[in-house]
Amino acid sequence: MRSLSTLYDEVWLVDFEFSAPPGERPTVVCLVAREFFSRRLIRLFDDDLVHMELPPYRIDARSLFVAYFASAEFGCHLVLDWPMPSRVLDLYVEFRNLTNGLGTVAGRGLVGALAHHGLDSIGIDEKTEMRDLAVRGGPYTGHERVALLDYCQSDVDALARLLPAMLPRIDLPRALLRGRYMSAVACMEHNGIPIDTETLESFRDSWGNIKSMLIEAIDTNYGVFDGHTFKLDRFAHYLIRNRIPWPRTATGRLALDDDTFRQQARKYPIVSPLRELRHSLSEMKLENLAVGSDGRNRCLLPPFQSRTGRNQPSNAKFIFGPSTWLRGLIKPKPGMALAYVDWSQQELAIAAALSGDAAMSEAYQSTDPYLAFAKQAGAVPQSATKQTHPQERAQFKICALAVQYGMLEVGLSQALGDTVPFARNLLRMHKETYPQFWKWSQQRVDLAMLSGYSQTVFGWRVHTATDSNPRSLANFPCQANGAEMMRLACCELTEAGVAVCCPVHDALLVEATTDTIDDVVAQTQAAMRRAGRIVLDGFELESDAKIVAWADRYMDERGAEMWSRVVELACKATSETGTPCTIFLHTVSN
Repeated sequence: MRSLSTLYDEVWLVDFEFSAPPGERPTVVCLVAREFFSRRLIRLFDDDLVHMELPPYRIDARSLFVAYFASAEFGCHLVLDWPMPSRVLDLYVEFRNLTNGLGTVAGRGLVGALAHHGLDSIGIDEKTEMRDLAVRGGPYTGHERVALLDYCQSDVDALARLLPAMLPRIDLPRALLRGRYMSAVACMEHNGIPIDTETLESFRDSWGNIKSMLIEAIDTNYGVFDGHTFKLDRFAHYLIRNRIPWPRTATGRLALDDDTFRQQARKYPIVSPLRELRHSLSEMKLENLAVGSDGRNRCLLPPFQSRTGRNQPSNAKFIFGPSTWLRGLIKPKPGMALAYVDWSQQELAIAAALSGDAAMSEAYQSTDPYLAFAKQAGAVPQSATKQTHPQERAQFKICALAVQYGMLEVGLSQALGDTVPFARNLLRMHKETYPQFWKWSQQRVDLAMLSGYSQTVFGWRVHTATDSNPRSLANFPCQANGAEMMRLACCELTEAGVAVCCPVHDALLVEATTDTIDDVVAQTQAAMRRAGRIVLDGFELESDAKIVAWADRYMDERGAEMWSRVVELACKATSETGTPCTIFLHTVSN
C-alpha cells in the first residue's frame, strides 16, 4: 500500500444501498464509507444524505475513490446532486480485467472476487435478504436501519481486504482511466433515452392481437405456423417445395437460429419476412422494456461486460436490444432533439492504423472503402461506382467486414449466399491486397498464445488458454480498441456536460435542445475524432450524424417496413375496441 500513500492523502472505500425499480433512477437508502489509512468510518442514512451539498469524503485529485461496480455509487451521487470524484479505482473492473477469458471460482461479483483471492465474505443468503430489504424501500424501523448500515459496511470492509490483495496486479494509471469511465456510465444511465410511451402502451395493450395479425399476414406465404407456434415439419416442407437448401445442426436438425436465418435471407430474399417475424416474436417482450415514470428507457449498461470491454445491456430491457423496428419508439420530447453519431467504418480504420497497412489506410481514406478494395484487387475498373457495380461492392463489403471477425471461407460463403470457392477467392484477394494487415493479425494471435494474453493500447486484456479461439483473438484488437475509443469519447462528453444517452457499439446517442443540437453534434464529433487520434496514435477517424428533432421519431431504416406494418396492425386492433388511433399520426424520420 506504500504506492497509494505516496500518490494520495486519503483512500475512501465507498458503498451505497439503494432501490431502483425498472426504468427509474435510484432512491438512496444509506451510505457507508471508510478511509483506508486512518480507518475513519462514516455511516449515514438517506435523511442525512439528502441535506448534504457535497459528499462526506474528499473527492479531489489527492483522494482516491474505491468501489466495486462504481457506476452504482455514482448513480447515487447524481440523484443527490453531488459532484463526481476526481480519481476512481473500480475493483470490479480490475477483477474483470485480471480474469477476462478465464474461469472464476464464484462469478465476478464482490463475493467472487473475494473467493478468488481466498478472502472471507458475507453469506449469499444474508446478502440476498439485505438487498431485498433495500429494494423494498422505507420507511424502515430502527432495527432495519442498523441492519442495512451493517450490511453496507460489510461490503466496505470487504473492499478493505480486497484492495491490498489486488493492488500488486493493478496497472494503476490505466485503471484510473477505466474508473473514470464508470462515472460516464452513471451519467448515461441517469439520462436515459426518451420513449414514445403512448405508442409503447398501445403496443403493449394490443401485442397479443398484433402478433396474431402479423402471423396471419406474413405466414400466408409460408404456411409454417400453427397459431403462434413455428412448426419445424411445415418449414421443412416449405423448403422442399421451394427448393431452398438449408443448413443443419450437428444433430441433423434444420438450423433455426437467427444468424442462420439472416445469412439465408441474403441468398434467398423470399425468407426475409419470415426471419423478421420470427425474430420479433421470439425477442419481443414489451413488458420487459425498462421505461421509467418520466418516459425514459433506463437499464444497466454493464461496462466491460464483454471480452472486448464493451457494454452489454440486457437485450430485453434496452431499447437498442430487440428488433430494429422497435427503435421507432425513441422520440425526443417537445423542444428537444436527438443525434445518433457513429464512427465511419471504425473497425476498418483501427485495423489499418494498428497494422500499418498502407493500402488499407488508402482504402479507408477514400470515399468508399469497400469499392476501393474491389478496385485495389482489380475486380472492378477504376471508374466503377456504387451505381455501376453494386453487386461487386456488396460482395467486397461483406468480405471486408467478415475478415474483421475472423470469418473463414465457409462462413463467408454463407454470408455472401455464394459458393465456398467464390468466398475462398475473395479471401485470397483480401490477403493479396492487404498483406501487411494479415501479417500483423497473425502476429497478434501468435503473441497472445505465447504470452498468455492480448491487450489494447490502454491495457484491457483477454487472457488465453490452450483452447482459445484464434478467430476471437484475431478480432480482439479491433473490437477492444474500438471500445477504448468509445470510452474516451464518453468521458470527455459527459464531463463537458453533454447529455449522452447511451453508447451503441460504435455510435453515441446524444440529446440537446433543438436550437443547440447542431453545436452538440459538432462537439460530439470533435470528441470522437480526438478519441480516435489518442487510441490510434494520430490516425483520423470521421463520423456520421443523424439528427431527429421533435416531433419526428428515430427510425433505423432496416426496421422501417416492419414498424409501418406493426403500426397499421396496432391501429386496426385499437379501432376494433372503439378507441381512435391518433397516437401514431406523427412524422417518422427514416
